[in-house]
Amino acid sequence: MKIATWNVNGIRARQEQLQSWIALEQPDIVCLQELKASPDQLPAFLCEMEGYWCYWHGAKGYSGVGLHLRKATFPERPLFTHPPFDFENRIVVTRLGRTVVASVYVPNGGKDFPAKMRFLASLEDYAREAAEQGLQLVLCGDLNVARTDMDVHPKERKVNAIGQLPEERALLERIISRGLVDVGRALDPENDQLFTWWAPWRNLRQRNIGWRLDYVLASRGLAERARSCPVFREVGTSDHAPVLADFDTEQL
Repeated sequence: MKIATWNVNGIRARQEQLQSWIALEQPDIVCLQELKASPDQLPAFLCEMEGYWCYWHGAKGYSGVGLHLRKATFPERPLFTHPPFDFENRIVVTRLGRTVVASVYVPNGGKDFPAKMRFLASLEDYAREAAEQGLQLVLCGDLNVARTDMDVHPKERKVNAIGQLPEERALLERIISRGLVDVGRALDPENDQLFTWWAPWRNLRQRNIGWRLDYVLASRGLAERARSCPVFREVGTSDHAPVLADFDTEQL
């Protein structure tokens, strides 16, 4: 089972890159963020991506998330929904038996930091409720928080930078504490070069001077079956790279 997440930073600009990467890696679940497009702005071939159930949740020019499931793995079309705390098209979820999968795009917080904190707090409540109901949860996406200093290149570490603030990190830890595992870090605990976002200047991506903002958080039972979770730094022209978690299971 392969679960991918990618902040594409404009789906219309990356559609060919996305389709080429999906064709190569063939993930079973694809979570996308920052679409910057409404569904009616997308080309038909993208809305009807071959071999996938596709759901697009966005608006023109800002935010937006997508969630796509491979038909060979999930023969019946799933139901896509949104938790009550969704705003600005930032989260879509689907339930697959006892497993809930979410594509999440947390606000950056630069323009409205309290809104970011409210969203993270609601995400924690959502994870807690899922655990209380005995559900297996997979949260994928751009969470816009670097979990620790290790997740930021030394040249990018700033005491007062949004995305690195103690209160943001505390909320992310509370989300993870609701029975979840940070799959990428669990599989590569000592890697201080594991970044997923790079500011688009001074060749920072090529020099790998970045932040880790994109995560696959999975319930412990599923996370224990994770085999790999690489970052594809060389893929695409978004300022974020795709992340692909591979689990030793055929079904969730």
